[in-house]
Amino acid sequence: MAKFMDKDFILSNETAKKLYHNVAAKLPIIDYHCHIDPREIAENAVCTNITQLWLYGDHYKWRAMRSCGVDEKYITGDASDYEKFKAFASVMPDLIGNPMYHWSHLELKRYFDCELILNEENAEEIWRMTSDKLAEGNMSVLDIIKKSNVEALCTTDDPISDLKYHKQIAENPDITVKVLPAFRPDKGLNCERKGFRAYIDQLAEASGVKITDIESLKEAYKQRLSFFASMGCYTADHGIDTRVLYGEAKCKKDIADIFLKAYKNDGDDITAEEEATYKTDLNRFFAQEYREMGWIMQLHFGVLRNVNAVKFKELGVDTGFDVIGADTGIGNLAKLLSAMETDGGIPKTILYSINPSDNEAIGALLGAFQTSYNGMPKIMQGSAWWFNDNESGMREQMTSLANLSALGRFLGMLTDSRSFLSYTRHEYFRRILCDLVGQWVESGRYPDDEKTLTKLIENICYFNTKNYFKL
Repeated sequence: MAKFMDKDFILSNETAKKLYHNVAAKLPIIDYHCHIDPREIAENAVCTNITQLWLYGDHYKWRAMRSCGVDEKYITGDASDYEKFKAFASVMPDLIGNPMYHWSHLELKRYFDCELILNEENAEEIWRMTSDKLAEGNMSVLDIIKKSNVEALCTTDDPISDLKYHKQIAENPDITVKVLPAFRPDKGLNCERKGFRAYIDQLAEASGVKITDIESLKEAYKQRLSFFASMGCYTADHGIDTRVLYGEAKCKKDIADIFLKAYKNDGDDITAEEEATYKTDLNRFFAQEYREMGWIMQLHFGVLRNVNAVKFKELGVDTGFDVIGADTGIGNLAKLLSAMETDGGIPKTILYSINPSDNEAIGALLGAFQTSYNGMPKIMQGSAWWFNDNESGMREQMTSLANLSALGRFLGMLTDSRSFLSYTRHEYFRRILCDLVGQWVESGRYPDDEKTLTKLIENICYFNTKNYFKL
């Protein structure tokens, strides 16, 4: 019987052990999509207890606690930090098979040198151990990033952001990690939502462009794209709720009228057809701009957000009440990519669906629009995302990609997280990758060639991302 989470955790064969320990474990991390706050990096934030690191804002953990019947007081309520930690620790034994169980123990091992099993009995001792470690003065945000061997990371930033913390980071010679913004234009695309008018007014102020019509809206976006580029940005991230939409306008006036209607009515009375037409036009506009600037476009889709109306009203967004959408609009995505290709070419693009049943469809879709970009494929499937970044989800996604595309050109893992301790997810991914490849080698499905295998693992874990993002 293997020991719980020993040095060969997940590595079930000798090839996997060699590939992980000799190759994957030593490679730096490029976390090209996350939701961490750049202010915390600029100010080198320090937490005083593990609850602040683990449970503040982590809706993965909140969902796990709710699934075990924990009262909301101990999740987002007014319980003390220790009470919240103890409540989380108490449910851990029930999370067998949940990646949260592995992530949490990896974080305890890698950052706190704690080998204890997280449960209610050990909670007090683990609280003390982690608090003592945090008090030593070498567990600031920058300490954690350095210890994690992070070379570069991309945050997620609204076009109206002044990026002042990115500027502070870039000007601080003591901060060696690259911290780059990513352009997130969702709010200006969501013409059907209340708050649209106020957001357009904010965009006008940030860009210095008086927005009166669709053309001045696009000019405002061009100004912000230029500003983001001056701050080192070269990737955009579009969060598409549920279905990818596609609609064609009969003429330019249709788009102009939809924008004016949405602005005047603050998102009210926008029809499904108008929404699809407007979003298609804006997405095509952005794609053209990204292509000309050499940026990477990331499209995340398939999420049904805030489905619990009561909890949404009580707690707001990003609190653990989003789910997997069934109809994600792969057919519309194909139409959208075709339109972008017609407009002059698809920019470098990464596609993510939160619905794992889309893996094969995306793998096939890549091949229909694939072209070369400096020796790299232009269009990629992103890593198993959100509800899928568990062991079975990652294995299934990589196996599907291998079946239908080229796993050797895969961009590997990202955290998609708000936690600075979540870099252990890269270790988790790398162990799973090495085990999967090792199984194929030892079953005679791939040659046992050290040079080839080393290059394969190096590329998937690090060099493909480094080259694709030009880091």
